[in-house]
Amino acid sequence: MVERRDVLRLGLTGLALSVPVLSGCGRGPTRGHTLRFDTEAFEELTDTIATAGGDRSVTYRFYRAIPYVAKPVDVACQSLNISVPVAIDAVPVDASRAPILFANSVGGYLPSSTVKATGVGAGGMTGMPGMGAMPPGDPPPDAMAQVGSGGNAMISRAGRMVNNARLALAAGNVVVEPGARGRTLRNDEGAYYGVAPAAIVDLKAAVRYLRANRHKVPGNMDRIVSSGTSAGGALSALLGASADDTLYDEALAAVGAADASDAVFAAAAWCPITDLDHADMAYEWNWGDNPLATGGLVDPLESAQLAGAFAGYQASLGLHGEGVAALTAETLGPYLVESYLQPAADRYLASLPAAERATYLFTHSFIRYVDRRSGFSWADFRAHVGARRKSLPAFDAFDLSAPENNLFGLGKTKARHFTTYSLRKASGDPTAVLDADLPRTLEQMNPMPFLLEGNRARAKHWWLRVGTRDTDTSLSVLANLAAVAAARGDDVDAAMYWDAGHGANEDADDFIAWISRIADA
Repeated sequence: MVERRDVLRLGLTGLALSVPVLSGCGRGPTRGHTLRFDTEAFEELTDTIATAGGDRSVTYRFYRAIPYVAKPVDVACQSLNISVPVAIDAVPVDASRAPILFANSVGGYLPSSTVKATGVGAGGMTGMPGMGAMPPGDPPPDAMAQVGSGGNAMISRAGRMVNNARLALAAGNVVVEPGARGRTLRNDEGAYYGVAPAAIVDLKAAVRYLRANRHKVPGNMDRIVSSGTSAGGALSALLGASADDTLYDEALAAVGAADASDAVFAAAAWCPITDLDHADMAYEWNWGDNPLATGGLVDPLESAQLAGAFAGYQASLGLHGEGVAALTAETLGPYLVESYLQPAADRYLASLPAAERATYLFTHSFIRYVDRRSGFSWADFRAHVGARRKSLPAFDAFDLSAPENNLFGLGKTKARHFTTYSLRKASGDPTAVLDADLPRTLEQMNPMPFLLEGNRARAKHWWLRVGTRDTDTSLSVLANLAAVAAARGDDVDAAMYWDAGHGANEDADDFIAWISRIADA
């Protein structure tokens, strides 16, 4: 196991990791489980799965609701489904050494369960976060309500749902869909047992279960590819970055996780809501000048204070980008334009018929388009996006109303401040300090420190995606993840989708091809 620096040797967070279940994902029993995979406990199903190459008839073995810890807190959340292809278009498939897509369906850091799934890609969250007002160009709310609700279901350019789990199965991969505890779960005493770091502990335990059964569960345990969207994307990135770190050992032992590695081969994350301890700063740096979707602007002084704090944080990372000496608050905007935003616009404009492209450029005159290359400034881009989805602070709300405040609840306390800025503003006490457990919990929920330290067990392959109109978090989050992974010598495939909103997945078939390519390398 990887050792962490001594400064992180703090006490356990105090989370109720072993309380009896009286509410939650499914009120499942908490009896002990052997953690032995039953190779005969499956049903054989056949589905028709639409792919870029046409419909595929896939026959597969479906192993449903397998508990992955010996001492579950909520077995309905702490269970996983496994789908193993046996025939595609009536041609037999040997998946014994196939890559494994480990597709979580977490959204909003809410509970996720697969126990009622009727087949691959059909599990999902037990509740949905409020989506808020939709800026122009985003998918319609009825489509958004399905994002993350089953095996990594997301939005394509045409507004149709795409499902990575089903596409992976149609490509001959094994698909594992884990459930996980979430922030809203409470026991009969009113204690919250799904708050941080419960979800990442559960996903690590699920990977350990697979590895502990590597000679029974079909698929190549050395080619596990994690995926997730939004909060699930954050957890996927965290799973890839924090592999085998001792910081989680006590929490894993508390739920009876298998004695095995929780390392994954690759991590894929769409619009990850992560680096939460710096997310308010990053949000104001990116979207501080943009109007609220409900009208008006946020407090300019508070926005400037947070944006200024981001400058210090960004400089402390010591990151570099291609063609940029240092990624600072001053250089990051132009870097995003050149490295991500203009290429995204180029791909989008090239995909349009000539007449539609001409109309788009006429109505978006800020884009200079010459020789199939677009040009615009960082300020022009932000003005083009328009309304920001979130108020200020975007994540650590002064009134404790944000989902992330609930994520960092503790015991019977539903929500807490997790940044010094919001704590001091809300309390009026300029000397207030965070609760003693929070630094460790924040560390457990952030992939950046693990990547900055070069965790040797980390994933070495990264697929990162976000829509350019996604104002659920700062675009700097993806850029920083990509930059630090690349700096460590990892294989990074990072891109943005022009004019797409939260939950977009416009190159799902490319992702499936990427899995095959890195698995065979």
